[in-house]
Order: sequence, then structure tokens, then C-alpha cells
Amino acid sequence: MKTFSNETSERYALALFELAIENSEIDEIEKSVSQLLEICKKNSDFLNFLKNPTHQIEVQVKIFDEIFKIMSLKKTFKDFLRLIIIKRRIYFLDKILDKFIRLSSKKKGKVEAIFISSKNLSLDERNSVSQEISKAVNSNINFTFIIDKSLISGTKVQVGSLLIDTSVSNKLKRIKQSMIES
Repeated sequence: MKTFSNETSERYALALFELAIENSEIDEIEKSVSQLLEICKKNSDFLNFLKNPTHQIEVQVKIFDEIFKIMSLKKTFKDFLRLIIIKRRIYFLDKILDKFIRLSSKKKGKVEAIFISSKNLSLDERNSVSQEISKAVNSNINFTFIIDKSLISGTKVQVGSLLIDTSVSNKLKRIKQSMIES
């Protein structure tokens, strides 16, 4: 579903992505975007500052000028951040940064996926799963591994909108549903 915030953040992320490519700074800007996104995720005070519409533009610019000094960002990224402050789109910064990372990963042929299992997997098991599935779909897949005890046994793999569910709990649900229908 397209919402104003999703559409706006996609447009700004694409604009930043195209600027980064045009200026041959994609790797540097991606690194800075990742760092700033991490700050947004880990620091609720900073995120509240971004989401608060009562802050004046001058205050926001001053705060970001300090961030620029600390992080030593590329001019392209600094100018972009100033622009979204002036355009009052800083509210969407976390979404813009997240969508930029996704665009960059997609361009590099990386695919994000979630692997949900009923037990904790060892590092070797995780590497094996990553290699096998990456080979099967002919893409470099970055997995996020999650443990869900409610699965009883088995796994779920989600790549984009595709969900493969081989869990026992899902099989039990299907058996129950077929018994109800019979």
C-alpha cells in the first residue's frame, strides 16, 4: 500500500541514490547512511527530535551541522540532509535511509531475507543455509536469523513477499483446516 510517507521516502531515497551514483560516491554515502540509520534505530531521543514538528529549521540545521563535523560526511550527503530539513522531510529520515540501503543492496545484487527457525542455529548452520539458498536463487542473500519457539519444529524463509513455511505448526494448521472442510 502506497502511503504519503512511503512514497515520499522512496522518492528522496532514489534521489540520494542517483546523486551518489552520479558523483561516484555510492560506497562512501552508503557507509554514512548505515551509520546514521544505526543512530536513528538505537537513539530514541534523536528519533524523537527528528519526528517532532515543532523544532525550527534553524535548530535542526545547527544539530545536523554538529553531526556533519562528527561524522565527516561527503558534501553530497550533507547537502541532501540540509535539503530535507528545509523541505520539512527530516521527519522521514529513518525511512529514507532504510530505502536507500535497500536500493543500494538491490543494485549490488544483494537480497534481504528472513530465516525463522524453532531453534538457535550454529554459525556453520547459518553459513550453510545462506550459501545453499543463495546458490539456489542465483543471488547474494543477506539473512536475518530469528528464533520462534511457536514453530515447534521446522523453518520459515521470507524473501520479499515470498514465504516458504515448512514448520510443524503450519502443517498442523493445514491438517486442522482440511478436517474442518471435510
